[in-house]
Parts: sequence; structure tokens; C-alpha cells
Amino acid sequence: MRLELTKRSAPSRLMTYLSPLIGLALALVAGAIMFSILGKPPLQALYAYFIEPVSEMWSVHELLIKAAPLILMGAGLCICYQSNNWNIGAEGQMIIGGMAGSTLPVMLPQFTGPFVLPLMIIMGAMGGMAYAAIPALLKTKFKTNEILTSLMLVYIAQLFLDWMVRGPWRNPEGLNFPETRRFDAFARIPEMIPADGRANFGFVIAIVVALIIWVVMAKTMKGFQVKVIGASPRAARFAGFDANKMVFFAFLVAGATAGLAGIVEVAGATGQLRPTISPGYGFTAIIVAFLGRLNPVGAIIAGLVLALTFLGGEAAQISLGVSDKVARVFQGLILFFVLACDTLILYRIRLIGAKLAPTKGAA
Repeated sequence: MRLELTKRSAPSRLMTYLSPLIGLALALVAGAIMFSILGKPPLQALYAYFIEPVSEMWSVHELLIKAAPLILMGAGLCICYQSNNWNIGAEGQMIIGGMAGSTLPVMLPQFTGPFVLPLMIIMGAMGGMAYAAIPALLKTKFKTNEILTSLMLVYIAQLFLDWMVRGPWRNPEGLNFPETRRFDAFARIPEMIPADGRANFGFVIAIVVALIIWVVMAKTMKGFQVKVIGASPRAARFAGFDANKMVFFAFLVAGATAGLAGIVEVAGATGQLRPTISPGYGFTAIIVAFLGRLNPVGAIIAGLVLALTFLGGEAAQISLGVSDKVARVFQGLILFFVLACDTLILYRIRLIGAKLAPTKGAA
């Protein structure tokens, strides 16, 4: 007996919708096995991951806070990956965007007013774009591998942030802690429902930006160019589409959304710069993009799911005493099974029985 993949004559519409659910179900089974091997009760672990984070209103607010940067960066990366540009450096672009947007409240705290936050948002997006333009330039001019350059730039951004908050931008009244001064109220993103939790309008910004990117991808010529260049570069050349311009377009959009994610995180959740402003959102956003089928609307749902695993990982650390690395492994299991089950869209699984060997004397 053996399993065999048989190519379908046409992609299955049913499996297009069922395969993510099958993948999530398999990930839950694999996660239960993993927790059993670790000596933890599987049902309690899955409850901590998926139920406990949304059992109270304050935890729902925390879910929205964590989902906002994931949705923003995941939606931007959808354009990169659909156009066959492998931007792995959203984490660094988020950090630089957060730093660029924080320049006003850190260096010029005396300037206050309603214009401060819009300027911070613009500066954050521009900072992410500028940092994303580096691997785009290197790819178009010197044919360097954008995976390596964008990834290496992440560590430069992390070290630069660490140096700034411990040195030039350190709060003179902060008792020597490595952090900047607290942002003024005009430099903070307002909370949506202050009485119930601390979720801010950064989540609304993320949803609006994701929908705008979806409209661009689905309804405009630029979105058509992205799909053609990603699917068939040769056909794109015949159509007259400029691949180099598309590299810059994809990286700049992804950098802008990452920069927005940075300023949403800094001006919303933390209210100041610290040596670390992201627990790995930029890398998790890669999972968000693929889990959402490289669709910005799908990235909204995937961002909420991955944010739930972040909160669940924190809850599991408290209630089960597991490492934060377990949460990363569980996220990887989700991505692995969901992408593996996408095979069912194009292929059908058949069970092939073993053939019996002919016996001696048989006619």
C-alpha cells in the first residue's frame, strides 16, 4: 500500500477553502503530540494557546495590539512575494521606521500639538521605505541576493537602535535605564476604548492599509503588473513591464508598511523607544503573508491567528512553564501544515494497493 499524488485537471475550488482548515487541524494534532512529549497536558496547552488569550476583554485588547504590526507588515510583504521579490528584512525596516517616527518626540519634546502624530506616522513610513530601498538598489544595480542583504540589514538596525537608546537618545531623567523619554500625549496613538483596555487605533490603521493594498492588487494595473512579473517574468518583458521598477515598488511598499508598524508599536503600545521594540514581528509577518495566501485580506485573518499564538505562548509560559521557543516551534508547525495542505488544491491523494506477485504454475 502506498500514497500517490495525482495532478488534478483543474485547481479544486473546494480545497481552496478547506486546505487551511485541514492544515490548522493537523497543526493542532502535531502541537498536542509536541506538548505530550514535553510532559505537558495537551488539552491544557491548547486551551492556553487559543482560548485563554480571548477569555477576557483586556486580553482581546492585547490581541489587537499584537495583530496590528503583523497585519501591516504581512499585507506589505504580499506584494513583495507575489512579484517574486524576497524581502526578509521587514524586522529591520520596522525598527528604522519606529526610530524615524520617534525623532520628533525624542529630540524635540517641546513641540506639541495635533500635527505631531501625523508627522510621526509619515516619518515612520518614510524611514521604512528608505531602509527597504537599500536591498532594492543592490538587487537592481549589482544583482545581489535580496534575501541576504535584507536579512543582514535587520541586525544592523537592531544594533543601531540599541546604541541610540543607550547613548544619544537615552532619557536624562530615566535613572540610567536604556530607554528614551516618554512620549507626550500628542505623540501617542489614541486608545479605542480606554475604559476596557489599551488597544489603540493602530489596529484600525492596519485594517485600512491592508484593504487599500488589496484594492491596488485586485483593481489596478499596478496590481496586474505585480502578478504578471511574479508569475512569468518572460511574459512581463513581452508586455513591456519594467522588472527593476517593480523591485523598487514592492520593496518600498513593504518598507512603508513595516515603518508604519514600527511607529504604531512605539507610539501606541510602548510610548517610548527601548533596546527592543519587536519580539520578532517582522519574521512572523512572513508567516502571516503566506498563511494569508499572499492576499492582504487573508493577511488580516492570519495576523489575528498569529497574534493569538503570541499571546498563547505568553500564557503557556506562565501556566505551563514552557520556553518561549515552544511558541516559535508551534508557529512553524502551523505554517508547515497549512502550506503542505495547499498541495491538495492542485493534487489528489490516492491510496494505491500493492500488486500481488504471480504464483508458480499460474496460467
